[in-house]
Amino acid sequence: MKVNNIVVKRIDASNCAALALPNEPFPLFGRLVVERADGQWQHREELFTQTTTQTFPDEHYQLADIDAAGFALGAFTADGTCIGLATYAWRWNKYLYLDDLKVNGDFRGQGVATQLLDAAKPLAQARGVRGLTTIAQDNNLGANRFYLHYGFRIGGFNTDDYHFTKQVGKADVYYYFDF
Repeated sequence: MKVNNIVVKRIDASNCAALALPNEPFPLFGRLVVERADGQWQHREELFTQTTTQTFPDEHYQLADIDAAGFALGAFTADGTCIGLATYAWRWNKYLYLDDLKVNGDFRGQGVATQLLDAAKPLAQARGVRGLTTIAQDNNLGANRFYLHYGFRIGGFNTDDYHFTKQVGKADVYYYFDF
């Protein structure tokens, strides 16, 4: 569905129902292979022979908890429907952590996620923050492509986070974007 006139707003008591935006399936069609050589992070894509889907469990965000840690932004259509959500947490290291980013499946690929990141920059800079940071699973190639296209750089790779979980074998790619 094509959408025009998206408005990004900070989530507050007047629009906190947006925090319940459900997670939707996303395709798993490849993974980002990350290696470090000669002090530099390098990556390449490995496409899967079959595409599957994954859906993260829905969160049960509470506005008070979000505001205590940072803030949330929602992307709204002209009729007030929330079609995208980004939650952020303040960090000690002058980076603002993008904790969650999701866009309704009907509106993906239309720049909504980019608008949610762009809108966070002035809020972060007003507090002296120097950049954004986030994490993506290596097998979520769509997310990895988005972050790299936006301008994030790889700053780390963790192969152990999922060792004792049902997702054993997955890894996390750590991303950083400086303002």
